[in-house]
Amino acid sequence: MKNKLLIILGLGFAWACTSPKAEKIDYAALTDEERLEIAKEIALNTIIVDGHMDLPFRMYNMGHDMRGEVFDFMTRSDQGNIDYVRAKEGGVDAPFMAIYIPATYQETGGAKVLADTLIMMVERMVNTWPDKLALARSPEEIEANFKKGLLSLPMGIENAAAIEDDLSNLSYFYNKGIRYMTLTHGKDNLVGDSSYDDSETHGGLSEFGKEVVKEMNRLGMIVDVSHITDKTFFDVAEVSKAPIVATHSSVRSFTPGFERNVSDEIIKKIAEKNGVVMITFGGSFLDQAYADANSAVRAHMQEWLKENNLSFRDDKAREYMKAYAAEKVPVVHVSKVVDHIDHVVQLVGIDYVGLGSDFDGVGDTLPEGLKDASMYPNIIAELLKRGYSKEDIEKICSKNFFRVWKDVESVAGL
Repeated sequence: MKNKLLIILGLGFAWACTSPKAEKIDYAALTDEERLEIAKEIALNTIIVDGHMDLPFRMYNMGHDMRGEVFDFMTRSDQGNIDYVRAKEGGVDAPFMAIYIPATYQETGGAKVLADTLIMMVERMVNTWPDKLALARSPEEIEANFKKGLLSLPMGIENAAAIEDDLSNLSYFYNKGIRYMTLTHGKDNLVGDSSYDDSETHGGLSEFGKEVVKEMNRLGMIVDVSHITDKTFFDVAEVSKAPIVATHSSVRSFTPGFERNVSDEIIKKIAEKNGVVMITFGGSFLDQAYADANSAVRAHMQEWLKENNLSFRDDKAREYMKAYAAEKVPVVHVSKVVDHIDHVVQLVGIDYVGLGSDFDGVGDTLPEGLKDASMYPNIIAELLKRGYSKEDIEKICSKNFFRVWKDVESVAGL
């Protein structure tokens, strides 16, 4: 068995690096163990971009802002979903750091200050470990960092509330390295309407929002359509001269009525504009049965906490919720992520899909086999099992997104 596996791994390495003939291997006929070993090798030799991770805000919540010690990103942890060790194990090379602005800042003020703080926290990590980490402002910089063995930390803003009511803040943030902006989050804002908000404040993209999209095009900043309503999306599609991206959304046909995921009509329009849908990993985004059960568990927990005079932060509550959820919530497997990839591919083709985990942003709802950044090879193994080629996998991992990014840059200044 060991010798057979070594032979297969050798073939797999050749497949990943040099020999087109090796692609004739029927990977679907291999055992899961054999396929996973090849997938690990592919992950290490292919640039993997992830469209969205909420590490900066998790660090901020833990008190690691610009004061005191730098967050220990270098040590393997059992907390959160990513650190340097797990990222390297999983072969992820460019996880976009989300500069997340909660919707509450739209009311209290201070959104730009928070965005600046989170950006500086990312910069601080890079400056602390320059032999391991690097910022990245273009596909070319990610490719150069990959060759040097550096983990790239590109950045995107989540929630246009960060620019407040000042269009000039877009160029301010672009100059700080921000390369995409998610237009809304949990509430309608000055730019447009959120899929999580029933208010329909603007009935789509606001007049200010139209100017924001145009300015993002001019700068070469990617427009992220995750979180917005369908009406807002189609307004964006009409206004934007550049391709548009959903950096962390999944397919709505698996979760009917969940507007936060993208509909087939939206997927087709994204493809028409030469954009990309980056599939997110949270269980409630992937599976309706999981979403329903998870909502029921949360409703039960609210009542249970009230009856027991506890909060979610209490250890007793955490233990109870973990046990209760394990009994009530169905298991979602990593294969469900590939089901969503399959759907996009079958609908519009291989050129319009990528990965956007939302790690550190979806709590304990992640699928089996995809709990943290060390587990990207499990996605690749499932893709191999379903007959995806080397070229297909490279496109999903980074080439599709790089194409879009370069196209957005080409529109800049027009």
